[in-house]
Amino acid sequence: MSWEEYEKKLRELGYKDEALKIIKPAFEFAERVHAEEKRESGEPYFTHPAAVSLKIAELKLDADTVAAALLHDVMENQGIKTEELKKRFGGEIAFLVEAVTKVERVQYKGIERAAESLRKMFLALAEDIRVVIIKLTDRIHNMETLSYLLQEKQKRIALETLELYAPLADRLGMWETKARLEDLAFPYVHPDEYKWLAGQIKHRREEREKYLERLKPIVELELKKENIQPVKIMYRAKHLFSIWKKLIKYEMNFDRILDLVAMRIILKNNEDCYRALGIIHQLWRPLPGRIKDYIALPKPNGYRSLHTTVFGPEKQKIDFQIRTDEMDKEAESGIAAHWFYESSGKQAKKLDDKRFAWVRQLKEWQKEHIGDSSADTLSALKIDFFKDRIFVLTPKGDVIDLPDGATPIDFAYHIHSDIGDSASGAKVNGKMVQFSHQLKSGDTVEILTQKNKKPTADWLDFAKTSLAKNRIRSFLRKEGIKEGTRAKGNKETLGAIITAKDRVGLLRDISSAFSNLKINITETKSGALSRDHHRIIISFQPKKSVPHSKILMALRQIKNVEAVVISAKGGSASG
Repeated sequence: MSWEEYEKKLRELGYKDEALKIIKPAFEFAERVHAEEKRESGEPYFTHPAAVSLKIAELKLDADTVAAALLHDVMENQGIKTEELKKRFGGEIAFLVEAVTKVERVQYKGIERAAESLRKMFLALAEDIRVVIIKLTDRIHNMETLSYLLQEKQKRIALETLELYAPLADRLGMWETKARLEDLAFPYVHPDEYKWLAGQIKHRREEREKYLERLKPIVELELKKENIQPVKIMYRAKHLFSIWKKLIKYEMNFDRILDLVAMRIILKNNEDCYRALGIIHQLWRPLPGRIKDYIALPKPNGYRSLHTTVFGPEKQKIDFQIRTDEMDKEAESGIAAHWFYESSGKQAKKLDDKRFAWVRQLKEWQKEHIGDSSADTLSALKIDFFKDRIFVLTPKGDVIDLPDGATPIDFAYHIHSDIGDSASGAKVNGKMVQFSHQLKSGDTVEILTQKNKKPTADWLDFAKTSLAKNRIRSFLRKEGIKEGTRAKGNKETLGAIITAKDRVGLLRDISSAFSNLKINITETKSGALSRDHHRIIISFQPKKSVPHSKILMALRQIKNVEAVVISAKGGSASG
Protein backbone atom coordinates (compact mmCIF):
# COMPACT_ATOMS: atom_id res chain seq x y z
CA MET A 1 0.00 0.00 0.00
CA SER A 2 1.39 3.38 -0.98
CA TRP A 3 1.24 6.44 1.26
CA GLU A 4 -1.23 8.07 -1.16
CA GLU A 5 -3.68 5.14 -0.82
CA TYR A 6 -3.21 5.06 2.93
CA GLU A 7 -3.64 8.83 3.28
CA LYS A 8 -6.88 8.70 1.28
CA LYS A 9 -8.33 6.13 3.70
CA LEU A 10 -7.31 8.20 6.73
CA ARG A 11 -8.91 11.34 5.29
CA GLU A 12 -12.13 9.38 4.62
CA LEU A 13 -12.07 8.46 8.32
CA GLY A 14 -11.81 12.11 9.31
CA TYR A 15 -8.08 12.57 9.99
CA LYS A 16 -6.84 16.10 9.16
CA ASP A 17 -3.47 17.55 8.10
CA GLU A 18 -2.22 17.96 11.69
CA ALA A 19 -2.76 14.26 12.41
CA LEU A 20 -1.28 13.18 9.06
CA LYS A 21 1.97 15.06 9.88
CA ILE A 22 2.39 12.73 12.87
CA ILE A 23 1.35 9.54 11.05
CA LYS A 24 3.27 9.92 7.76
CA PRO A 25 6.83 9.66 9.23
CA ALA A 26 5.77 6.51 11.13
CA PHE A 27 4.32 5.01 7.92
CA GLU A 28 7.53 5.68 5.96
CA PHE A 29 9.81 4.41 8.75
CA ALA A 30 7.84 1.18 9.31
CA GLU A 31 7.64 0.55 5.55
CA ARG A 32 11.44 0.93 5.26
CA VAL A 33 12.50 -1.21 8.26
CA HIS A 34 10.09 -4.04 7.37
CA ALA A 35 11.03 -3.92 3.66
CA GLU A 36 12.92 -7.27 3.65
CA GLU A 37 10.41 -9.14 5.80
CA LYS A 38 7.68 -11.49 4.57
CA ARG A 39 4.62 -12.89 6.32
CA GLU A 40 3.77 -16.63 6.31
CA SER A 41 1.33 -15.83 3.47
CA GLY A 42 4.22 -14.53 1.35
CA GLU A 43 2.94 -10.94 1.51
CA PRO A 44 5.27 -8.08 2.49
CA TYR A 45 5.34 -7.85 6.30
CA PHE A 46 4.37 -4.17 6.21
CA THR A 47 0.83 -5.13 5.12
CA HIS A 48 0.27 -6.25 8.75
CA PRO A 49 1.10 -3.02 10.68
CA ALA A 50 -0.64 -0.99 7.95
CA ALA A 51 -3.82 -3.07 8.36
CA VAL A 52 -3.67 -2.88 12.18
CA SER A 53 -3.20 0.91 12.12
CA LEU A 54 -6.22 1.35 9.82
CA LYS A 55 -8.34 -0.68 12.25
CA ILE A 56 -7.16 1.70 14.99
CA ALA A 57 -8.11 4.65 12.76
CA GLU A 58 -11.60 3.18 12.27
CA LEU A 59 -11.98 3.34 16.07
CA LYS A 60 -11.20 7.09 15.76
CA LEU A 61 -8.22 6.99 18.14
CA ASP A 62 -5.64 9.79 18.16
CA ALA A 63 -2.77 10.18 15.68
CA ASP A 64 -0.16 8.96 18.20
CA THR A 65 -2.00 5.64 18.56
CA VAL A 66 -2.31 5.20 14.78
CA ALA A 67 1.45 5.90 14.46
CA ALA A 68 2.25 3.47 17.29
CA ALA A 69 0.18 0.78 15.54
CA LEU A 70 2.26 1.29 12.39
CA LEU A 71 5.43 0.87 14.47
CA HIS A 72 4.22 -1.83 16.87
CA ASP A 73 6.56 -4.57 15.54
CA VAL A 74 9.74 -2.56 14.79
CA MET A 75 11.32 -3.24 18.20
CA GLU A 76 10.41 -6.94 18.29
CA ASN A 77 11.22 -7.76 14.65
CA GLN A 78 14.00 -5.30 13.79
CA GLY A 79 15.60 -4.52 17.16
CA ILE A 80 14.89 -0.78 16.96
CA LYS A 81 15.69 0.81 20.35
CA THR A 82 13.38 3.00 22.43
CA GLU A 83 15.88 5.87 22.25
CA GLU A 84 15.69 5.94 18.45
CA LEU A 85 11.89 5.95 18.53
CA LYS A 86 11.90 8.81 21.05
CA LYS A 87 14.28 10.81 18.89
CA ARG A 88 12.26 10.26 15.72
CA PHE A 89 8.67 10.29 16.98
CA GLY A 90 8.62 11.65 20.54
CA GLY A 91 8.11 10.11 23.97
CA GLU A 92 4.38 9.35 23.66
CA ILE A 93 4.67 7.15 20.54
CA ALA A 94 7.88 5.51 21.84
CA PHE A 95 6.12 4.67 25.12
CA LEU A 96 3.18 3.03 23.30
CA VAL A 97 5.41 0.96 20.99
CA GLU A 98 7.60 -0.19 23.90
CA ALA A 99 4.50 -1.10 25.98
CA VAL A 100 3.01 -3.17 23.13
CA THR A 101 6.38 -4.90 22.66
CA LYS A 102 6.53 -5.80 26.38
CA VAL A 103 3.07 -7.37 26.16
CA GLU A 104 4.16 -9.47 23.17
CA ARG A 105 7.35 -10.83 24.78
CA VAL A 106 6.21 -14.03 26.48
CA GLN A 107 8.69 -16.90 26.67
CA TYR A 108 6.52 -19.53 28.39
CA LYS A 109 4.39 -22.26 26.84
CA GLY A 110 0.97 -23.73 27.64
CA ILE A 111 -0.99 -22.43 30.62
CA GLU A 112 2.00 -20.43 31.89
CA ARG A 113 2.10 -18.55 28.58
CA ALA A 114 -1.60 -17.68 28.75
CA ALA A 115 -1.37 -16.52 32.37
CA GLU A 116 1.73 -14.41 31.70
CA SER A 117 0.14 -12.88 28.59
CA LEU A 118 -2.87 -11.83 30.61
CA ARG A 119 -0.77 -10.47 33.46
CA LYS A 120 1.11 -8.24 31.02
CA MET A 121 -2.12 -7.15 29.33
CA PHE A 122 -3.51 -6.11 32.70
CA LEU A 123 -0.42 -4.12 33.58
CA ALA A 124 -0.72 -2.32 30.24
CA LEU A 125 -4.45 -1.82 30.80
CA ALA A 126 -3.87 -0.04 34.09
CA GLU A 127 -1.11 2.11 32.53
CA ASP A 128 -2.68 3.13 29.20
CA ILE A 129 -5.73 1.55 27.59
CA ARG A 130 -4.42 2.34 24.08
CA VAL A 131 -1.77 -0.39 24.41
CA VAL A 132 -4.45 -3.06 24.84
CA ILE A 133 -6.57 -1.64 22.01
CA ILE A 134 -3.54 -1.92 19.68
CA LYS A 135 -3.02 -5.50 20.87
CA LEU A 136 -6.66 -6.42 20.26
CA THR A 137 -6.62 -5.00 16.72
CA ASP A 138 -3.28 -6.74 16.11
CA ARG A 139 -4.94 -10.01 17.17
CA ILE A 140 -7.87 -9.45 14.76
CA HIS A 141 -5.53 -9.10 11.76
CA ASN A 142 -3.46 -12.11 12.87
CA MET A 143 -6.68 -14.15 13.11
CA GLU A 144 -7.72 -12.99 9.63
CA THR A 145 -4.50 -14.51 8.25
CA LEU A 146 -4.33 -17.55 10.58
CA SER A 147 -4.86 -20.09 7.78
CA TYR A 148 -1.20 -19.71 6.68
CA LEU A 149 0.16 -21.09 9.98
CA LEU A 150 0.69 -24.73 10.96
CA GLN A 151 -2.49 -26.47 12.17
CA GLU A 152 -1.24 -26.95 15.75
CA LYS A 153 -0.40 -23.25 16.03
CA GLN A 154 -3.75 -22.30 14.51
CA LYS A 155 -5.64 -24.17 17.26
CA ARG A 156 -3.53 -22.68 20.08
CA ILE A 157 -3.87 -19.08 18.86
CA ALA A 158 -7.60 -19.47 18.14
CA LEU A 159 -8.31 -20.97 21.58
CA GLU A 160 -6.34 -18.19 23.27
CA THR A 161 -8.35 -15.68 21.22
CA LEU A 162 -11.67 -17.23 22.20
CA GLU A 163 -10.90 -17.64 25.91
CA LEU A 164 -8.87 -14.50 26.63
CA TYR A 165 -8.86 -11.81 23.94
CA ALA A 166 -12.58 -11.86 23.02
CA PRO A 167 -13.74 -11.72 26.68
CA LEU A 168 -11.28 -8.87 27.33
CA ALA A 169 -12.76 -6.92 24.40
CA ASP A 170 -16.22 -7.62 25.83
CA ARG A 171 -15.27 -6.25 29.25
CA LEU A 172 -13.99 -3.11 27.52
CA GLY A 173 -17.36 -2.76 25.79
CA MET A 174 -15.76 -3.28 22.36
CA TRP A 175 -18.63 -5.39 21.08
CA GLU A 176 -17.69 -5.42 17.39
CA THR A 177 -14.09 -6.39 18.21
CA LYS A 178 -15.28 -9.14 20.56
CA ALA A 179 -17.75 -10.55 18.00
CA ARG A 180 -15.15 -10.44 15.20
CA LEU A 181 -12.56 -12.27 17.31
CA GLU A 182 -15.08 -14.97 18.28
CA ASP A 183 -16.24 -15.56 14.71
CA LEU A 184 -12.63 -15.76 13.44
CA ALA A 185 -11.67 -18.28 16.15
CA PHE A 186 -14.84 -20.41 15.93
CA PRO A 187 -13.92 -22.53 12.83
CA TYR A 188 -10.48 -23.37 14.26
CA VAL A 189 -11.59 -24.27 17.79
CA HIS A 190 -14.87 -26.04 16.90
CA PRO A 191 -14.57 -26.96 13.17
CA ASP A 192 -17.41 -29.53 13.08
CA GLU A 193 -19.81 -27.29 14.95
CA TYR A 194 -18.90 -24.32 12.73
CA LYS A 195 -19.57 -26.25 9.49
CA TRP A 196 -22.87 -27.58 10.82
CA LEU A 197 -24.08 -24.18 12.01
CA ALA A 198 -22.98 -22.34 8.84
CA GLY A 199 -25.07 -24.82 6.81
CA GLN A 200 -28.09 -24.52 9.11
CA ILE A 201 -28.12 -20.75 9.39
CA LYS A 202 -27.92 -19.55 5.78
CA HIS A 203 -31.55 -20.00 4.69
CA ARG A 204 -32.94 -19.01 8.12
CA ARG A 205 -30.99 -15.74 8.08
CA GLU A 206 -32.03 -14.92 4.50
CA GLU A 207 -35.71 -15.51 5.32
CA ARG A 208 -35.52 -13.23 8.38
CA GLU A 209 -33.78 -10.47 6.42
CA LYS A 210 -36.48 -10.54 3.70
CA TYR A 211 -39.19 -10.41 6.38
CA LEU A 212 -37.63 -7.42 8.16
CA GLU A 213 -37.04 -5.63 4.85
CA ARG A 214 -40.84 -5.71 4.31
CA LEU A 215 -41.46 -4.31 7.82
CA LYS A 216 -38.89 -1.51 7.67
CA PRO A 217 -41.10 1.04 5.78
CA ILE A 218 -44.03 0.27 8.14
CA VAL A 219 -41.89 1.12 11.19
CA GLU A 220 -40.54 4.26 9.54
CA LEU A 221 -44.03 5.49 8.62
CA GLU A 222 -45.42 4.94 12.14
CA LEU A 223 -42.51 6.85 13.70
CA LYS A 224 -42.92 9.79 11.30
CA LYS A 225 -46.64 9.96 12.10
CA GLU A 226 -45.59 10.83 15.66
CA ASN A 227 -42.97 13.35 14.45
CA ILE A 228 -40.04 11.05 15.23
CA GLN A 229 -37.38 11.25 12.53
CA PRO A 230 -35.11 8.19 12.80
CA VAL A 231 -31.41 8.69 12.08
CA LYS A 232 -31.33 5.17 10.64
CA ILE A 233 -33.37 1.95 10.61
CA MET A 234 -31.50 -1.24 9.77
CA TYR A 235 -31.34 -4.90 10.65
CA ARG A 236 -28.28 -6.73 11.91
CA ALA A 237 -27.62 -10.47 11.74
CA LYS A 238 -26.38 -12.06 14.94
CA HIS A 239 -22.77 -13.26 14.78
CA LEU A 240 -22.23 -16.99 14.28
CA PHE A 241 -20.50 -17.70 17.59
CA SER A 242 -23.19 -15.81 19.52
CA ILE A 243 -25.81 -17.97 17.79
CA TRP A 244 -23.84 -21.09 18.74
CA LYS A 245 -23.71 -20.09 22.42
CA LYS A 246 -27.46 -19.45 22.43
CA LEU A 247 -28.15 -22.77 20.71
CA ILE A 248 -26.28 -24.57 23.48
CA LYS A 249 -28.33 -22.66 26.06
CA TYR A 250 -31.60 -23.48 24.27
CA GLU A 251 -31.05 -27.22 23.60
CA MET A 252 -30.13 -26.57 19.93
CA ASN A 253 -33.64 -25.22 19.23
CA PHE A 254 -33.47 -22.49 16.56
CA ASP A 255 -37.06 -21.42 17.28
CA ARG A 256 -35.97 -20.05 20.67
CA ILE A 257 -33.39 -17.68 19.17
CA LEU A 258 -35.50 -14.58 18.62
CA ASP A 259 -32.69 -12.21 17.63
CA LEU A 260 -31.20 -14.20 14.74
CA VAL A 261 -31.69 -10.97 12.78
CA ALA A 262 -32.73 -7.93 14.86
CA MET A 263 -34.16 -4.62 13.69
CA ARG A 264 -32.22 -1.64 15.02
CA ILE A 265 -33.72 1.85 15.25
CA ILE A 266 -31.22 4.70 15.70
CA LEU A 267 -32.73 7.94 17.04
CA LYS A 268 -31.62 11.44 18.04
CA ASN A 269 -32.17 11.37 21.81
CA ASN A 270 -33.33 9.31 24.81
CA GLU A 271 -36.84 10.74 24.71
CA ASP A 272 -37.32 9.56 21.12
CA CYS A 273 -36.08 6.09 22.14
CA TYR A 274 -38.77 5.70 24.80
CA ARG A 275 -41.47 7.16 22.51
CA ALA A 276 -40.44 4.76 19.74
CA LEU A 277 -40.70 1.84 22.18
CA GLY A 278 -44.30 2.83 22.94
CA ILE A 279 -45.13 3.14 19.22
CA ILE A 280 -43.70 -0.34 18.48
CA HIS A 281 -45.79 -1.78 21.35
CA GLN A 282 -48.94 -0.07 20.01
CA LEU A 283 -48.21 -1.50 16.57
CA TRP A 284 -47.48 -5.07 17.69
CA ARG A 285 -48.08 -6.90 20.99
CA PRO A 286 -44.89 -7.23 23.10
CA LEU A 287 -43.67 -10.57 24.39
CA PRO A 288 -43.88 -10.64 28.23
CA GLY A 289 -40.50 -10.60 29.97
CA ARG A 290 -38.59 -9.50 26.85
CA ILE A 291 -38.60 -5.72 27.45
CA LYS A 292 -35.16 -4.61 28.69
CA ASP A 293 -34.17 -1.06 29.55
CA TYR A 294 -30.38 -0.85 29.31
CA ILE A 295 -30.58 2.95 29.05
CA ALA A 296 -31.82 3.42 32.64
CA LEU A 297 -29.74 0.43 33.79
CA PRO A 298 -26.71 -0.05 31.48
CA LYS A 299 -24.85 -3.35 31.27
CA PRO A 300 -21.60 -3.57 33.30
CA ASN A 301 -19.50 -2.82 30.19
CA GLY A 302 -21.48 0.38 29.54
CA TYR A 303 -23.83 -0.96 26.85
CA ARG A 304 -27.01 1.14 26.56
CA SER A 305 -30.11 0.38 24.49
CA LEU A 306 -33.79 -0.51 24.73
CA HIS A 307 -34.65 -4.09 23.74
CA THR A 308 -38.06 -5.59 23.08
CA THR A 309 -39.53 -8.57 21.24
CA VAL A 310 -42.99 -8.33 19.67
CA PHE A 311 -45.44 -10.60 17.82
CA GLY A 312 -45.29 -9.18 14.28
CA PRO A 313 -47.28 -9.95 11.13
CA GLU A 314 -47.75 -13.66 10.31
CA LYS A 315 -47.27 -14.33 14.08
CA GLN A 316 -43.50 -14.02 13.71
CA LYS A 317 -41.47 -12.73 16.65
CA ILE A 318 -39.37 -9.62 15.94
CA ASP A 319 -36.47 -8.44 18.10
CA PHE A 320 -35.98 -4.64 18.27
CA GLN A 321 -32.99 -2.64 19.54
CA ILE A 322 -33.70 1.07 20.03
CA ARG A 323 -30.86 3.49 20.81
CA THR A 324 -29.29 6.85 20.02
CA ASP A 325 -26.47 7.31 17.51
CA GLU A 326 -24.04 7.89 20.40
CA MET A 327 -25.14 4.64 22.08
CA ASP A 328 -24.72 2.76 18.81
CA LYS A 329 -21.14 4.01 18.38
CA GLU A 330 -20.36 3.13 22.00
CA ALA A 331 -21.79 -0.36 21.48
CA GLU A 332 -19.44 -0.90 18.53
CA SER A 333 -16.27 0.70 19.93
CA GLY A 334 -16.76 0.52 23.70
CA ILE A 335 -14.00 2.09 25.75
CA ALA A 336 -12.33 3.42 22.58
CA ALA A 337 -15.32 5.72 22.06
CA HIS A 338 -14.65 7.30 25.49
CA TRP A 339 -10.90 7.44 25.29
CA PHE A 340 -10.05 10.81 23.82
CA TYR A 341 -7.06 13.10 24.00
CA GLU A 342 -6.40 16.78 24.31
CA SER A 343 -5.41 18.55 21.10
CA SER A 344 -1.70 18.29 21.94
CA GLY A 345 -1.98 14.50 21.89
CA LYS A 346 0.24 14.34 24.98
CA GLN A 347 -2.16 14.16 27.91
CA ALA A 348 -4.45 11.15 28.22
CA LYS A 349 -7.83 11.73 29.83
CA LYS A 350 -8.16 8.93 32.38
CA LEU A 351 -11.48 7.20 32.80
CA ASP A 352 -13.01 7.40 36.27
CA ASP A 353 -16.29 5.96 35.04
CA LYS A 354 -17.75 3.31 37.37
CA ARG A 355 -18.27 0.91 34.47
CA PHE A 356 -14.46 0.52 34.19
CA ALA A 357 -13.81 0.20 37.93
CA TRP A 358 -12.85 -3.43 37.31
CA VAL A 359 -9.68 -2.22 35.53
CA ARG A 360 -8.53 -0.73 38.84
CA GLN A 361 -9.73 -3.79 40.75
CA LEU A 362 -7.33 -5.95 38.70
CA LYS A 363 -4.34 -4.56 40.61
CA GLU A 364 -5.79 -5.62 43.95
CA TRP A 365 -6.91 -8.95 42.50
CA GLN A 366 -3.39 -9.75 41.31
CA LYS A 367 -1.92 -9.01 44.76
CA GLU A 368 -4.29 -11.55 46.32
CA HIS A 369 -3.26 -14.24 43.82
CA ILE A 370 0.53 -13.90 44.15
CA GLY A 371 1.90 -17.41 44.62
CA ASP A 372 -1.02 -19.16 42.90
CA SER A 373 -0.18 -21.62 40.14
CA SER A 374 -0.65 -20.45 36.56
CA ALA A 375 -3.56 -22.86 36.11
CA ASP A 376 -5.33 -21.57 39.25
CA THR A 377 -4.69 -17.94 38.28
CA LEU A 378 -6.07 -18.46 34.77
CA SER A 379 -9.11 -20.36 36.03
CA ALA A 380 -9.89 -17.66 38.63
CA LEU A 381 -9.44 -14.88 36.07
CA LYS A 382 -11.87 -16.48 33.65
CA ILE A 383 -14.53 -16.65 36.36
CA ASP A 384 -13.91 -13.34 38.16
CA PHE A 385 -13.38 -11.08 35.16
CA PHE A 386 -14.13 -12.82 31.87
CA LYS A 387 -17.17 -15.02 32.38
CA ASP A 388 -20.49 -13.73 31.02
CA ARG A 389 -21.52 -10.92 33.34
CA ILE A 390 -24.73 -10.18 35.22
CA PHE A 391 -25.62 -7.05 37.14
CA VAL A 392 -27.63 -7.09 40.35
CA LEU A 393 -28.80 -4.30 42.63
CA THR A 394 -28.31 -3.51 46.29
CA PRO A 395 -31.45 -2.41 48.21
CA LYS A 396 -30.25 1.21 47.67
CA GLY A 397 -30.12 0.72 43.89
CA ASP A 398 -26.32 0.45 43.45
CA VAL A 399 -25.32 -1.81 40.56
CA ILE A 400 -23.02 -4.75 41.39
CA ASP A 401 -21.20 -6.53 38.54
CA LEU A 402 -20.79 -10.31 39.04
CA PRO A 403 -20.00 -13.34 36.83
CA ASP A 404 -22.90 -15.37 35.48
CA GLY A 405 -23.80 -18.12 37.96
CA ALA A 406 -22.91 -16.00 41.02
CA THR A 407 -24.83 -16.59 44.27
CA PRO A 408 -25.78 -14.45 47.31
CA ILE A 409 -22.48 -15.57 48.92
CA ASP A 410 -20.53 -13.98 46.05
CA PHE A 411 -22.65 -10.84 46.33
CA ALA A 412 -22.07 -10.60 50.12
CA TYR A 413 -18.27 -10.86 49.86
CA HIS A 414 -18.24 -8.45 46.91
CA ILE A 415 -19.88 -5.82 49.17
CA HIS A 416 -17.52 -6.42 52.12
CA SER A 417 -15.74 -9.37 53.75
CA ASP A 418 -17.45 -8.62 57.11
CA ILE A 419 -20.88 -8.89 55.47
CA GLY A 420 -19.86 -12.18 53.88
CA ASP A 421 -18.48 -13.61 57.13
CA SER A 422 -21.62 -12.73 59.11
CA ALA A 423 -24.24 -13.59 56.44
CA SER A 424 -27.19 -15.45 57.96
CA GLY A 425 -29.62 -15.32 55.03
CA ALA A 426 -30.42 -13.69 51.70
CA LYS A 427 -33.41 -12.06 50.06
CA VAL A 428 -33.73 -11.79 46.30
CA ASN A 429 -36.48 -9.47 45.07
CA GLY A 430 -37.93 -9.48 48.59
CA LYS A 431 -38.10 -13.29 48.96
CA MET A 432 -35.84 -15.49 51.08
CA VAL A 433 -33.56 -17.75 49.01
CA GLN A 434 -30.88 -20.37 49.66
CA PHE A 435 -27.20 -19.36 49.55
CA SER A 436 -26.90 -21.69 46.53
CA HIS A 437 -29.49 -19.63 44.57
CA GLN A 438 -28.15 -18.41 41.20
CA LEU A 439 -28.66 -14.68 40.72
CA LYS A 440 -29.98 -13.14 37.50
CA SER A 441 -29.45 -9.72 35.96
CA GLY A 442 -31.80 -7.16 37.47
CA ASP A 443 -32.24 -9.01 40.80
CA THR A 444 -32.29 -6.88 43.96
CA VAL A 445 -30.26 -8.66 46.64
CA GLU A 446 -30.29 -8.08 50.39
CA ILE A 447 -27.95 -9.92 52.76
CA LEU A 448 -29.15 -10.55 56.32
CA THR A 449 -26.38 -10.66 58.95
CA GLN A 450 -25.93 -11.88 62.54
CA LYS A 451 -22.98 -11.13 64.82
CA ASN A 452 -22.53 -14.74 65.91
CA LYS A 453 -22.91 -16.19 62.39
CA LYS A 454 -19.78 -17.74 60.81
CA PRO A 455 -18.88 -19.21 57.41
CA THR A 456 -18.91 -23.00 57.08
CA ALA A 457 -16.97 -25.27 54.74
CA ASP A 458 -20.19 -25.85 52.74
CA TRP A 459 -20.11 -22.22 51.62
CA LEU A 460 -17.21 -23.10 49.32
CA ASP A 461 -19.70 -25.12 47.26
CA PHE A 462 -21.96 -22.08 46.88
CA ALA A 463 -19.28 -19.50 46.06
CA LYS A 464 -18.35 -19.05 42.39
CA THR A 465 -15.84 -16.16 42.55
CA SER A 466 -12.28 -16.59 43.78
CA LEU A 467 -12.77 -13.48 45.95
CA ALA A 468 -15.53 -15.19 47.97
CA LYS A 469 -13.71 -18.53 48.08
CA ASN A 470 -10.46 -16.93 49.28
CA ARG A 471 -12.28 -15.01 52.03
CA ILE A 472 -14.09 -18.16 53.21
CA ARG A 473 -10.87 -20.21 53.21
CA SER A 474 -9.07 -17.45 55.10
CA PHE A 475 -11.78 -17.46 57.80
CA LEU A 476 -11.79 -21.27 58.04
CA ARG A 477 -7.98 -21.32 58.47
CA LYS A 478 -8.16 -18.72 61.27
CA GLU A 479 -10.80 -20.79 63.05
CA GLY A 480 -8.88 -24.02 62.50
CA ILE A 481 -11.74 -25.53 60.50
CA LYS A 482 -10.82 -28.03 57.78
CA GLU A 483 -12.52 -27.69 54.43
CA GLY A 484 -13.54 -31.34 54.62
CA THR A 485 -14.53 -33.59 51.77
CA ARG A 486 -17.23 -31.94 49.72
CA ALA A 487 -18.15 -34.41 47.01
CA LYS A 488 -14.84 -34.04 45.19
CA GLY A 489 -13.55 -37.02 43.29
CA ASN A 490 -16.96 -38.68 42.85
CA LYS A 491 -17.70 -39.77 39.31
CA GLU A 492 -20.31 -37.41 37.96
CA THR A 493 -23.27 -38.85 36.10
CA LEU A 494 -25.32 -36.76 33.71
CA GLY A 495 -28.59 -37.41 31.95
CA ALA A 496 -29.61 -36.53 28.41
CA ILE A 497 -33.40 -36.03 28.35
CA ILE A 498 -34.51 -36.57 24.75
CA THR A 499 -37.97 -35.82 23.37
CA ALA A 500 -38.55 -37.56 20.04
CA LYS A 501 -41.21 -38.82 17.67
CA ASP A 502 -41.13 -42.60 17.79
CA ARG A 503 -39.71 -44.62 14.88
CA VAL A 504 -37.90 -47.91 14.25
CA GLY A 505 -34.18 -47.66 15.05
CA LEU A 506 -34.45 -44.45 17.14
CA LEU A 507 -32.81 -45.92 20.27
CA ARG A 508 -30.09 -47.55 18.16
CA ASP A 509 -29.23 -44.20 16.54
CA ILE A 510 -29.11 -42.47 19.94
CA SER A 511 -26.79 -45.16 21.32
CA SER A 512 -24.59 -44.86 18.22
CA ALA A 513 -24.26 -41.10 18.78
CA PHE A 514 -22.82 -41.73 22.26
CA SER A 515 -20.65 -44.57 20.97
CA ASN A 516 -19.18 -42.35 18.22
CA LEU A 517 -18.23 -39.80 20.90
CA LYS A 518 -16.69 -42.65 22.98
CA ILE A 519 -18.99 -41.90 25.93
CA ASN A 520 -20.20 -44.73 28.19
CA ILE A 521 -23.95 -45.05 28.74
CA THR A 522 -24.74 -46.26 32.28
CA GLU A 523 -28.54 -46.48 32.07
CA THR A 524 -31.40 -45.98 29.60
CA LYS A 525 -35.02 -45.18 30.49
CA SER A 526 -37.92 -44.56 28.15
CA GLY A 527 -41.54 -43.48 28.61
CA ALA A 528 -44.41 -42.49 26.33
CA LEU A 529 -45.47 -38.84 26.30
CA SER A 530 -48.27 -39.49 23.80
CA ARG A 531 -49.19 -42.15 21.28
CA ASP A 532 -46.28 -41.29 18.97
CA HIS A 533 -43.89 -39.26 21.19
CA HIS A 534 -41.41 -40.65 23.71
CA ARG A 535 -39.13 -39.23 26.37
CA ILE A 536 -35.82 -41.09 26.56
CA ILE A 537 -33.38 -40.52 29.42
CA ILE A 538 -29.80 -41.60 28.79
CA SER A 539 -27.54 -41.61 31.88
CA PHE A 540 -23.85 -41.28 31.02
CA GLN A 541 -20.45 -40.36 32.45
CA PRO A 542 -19.16 -37.14 30.88
CA LYS A 543 -15.70 -36.76 29.36
CA LYS A 544 -13.68 -33.55 29.67
CA SER A 545 -12.61 -33.88 26.04
CA VAL A 546 -16.23 -33.88 24.84
CA PRO A 547 -18.13 -30.64 25.59
CA HIS A 548 -21.88 -30.77 26.14
CA SER A 549 -22.33 -28.78 22.93
CA LYS A 550 -20.95 -31.70 20.90
CA ILE A 551 -23.37 -34.13 22.54
CA LEU A 552 -26.31 -31.78 21.98
CA MET A 553 -25.37 -31.29 18.34
CA ALA A 554 -24.98 -35.05 17.72
CA LEU A 555 -28.35 -35.85 19.30
CA ARG A 556 -30.26 -33.00 17.63
CA GLN A 557 -29.14 -34.23 14.20
CA ILE A 558 -30.84 -37.61 14.73
CA LYS A 559 -34.05 -37.97 12.73
CA ASN A 560 -37.26 -37.27 14.75
CA VAL A 561 -35.37 -35.87 17.79
CA GLU A 562 -37.19 -32.65 18.73
CA ALA A 563 -35.57 -31.52 21.99
CA VAL A 564 -32.56 -32.38 24.13
CA VAL A 565 -31.68 -31.24 27.64
CA ILE A 566 -28.53 -32.33 29.50
CA SER A 567 -29.23 -32.45 33.23
CA ALA A 568 -26.93 -32.83 36.21
CA LYS A 569 -27.76 -34.35 39.58
CA GLY A 570 -29.34 -31.70 41.77
CA GLY A 571 -30.12 -29.39 38.88
CA SER A 572 -30.14 -29.16 35.15
CA ALA A 573 -28.15 -27.47 32.46
CA SER A 574 -28.02 -27.61 28.73
CA GLY A 575 -24.59 -27.55 27.17
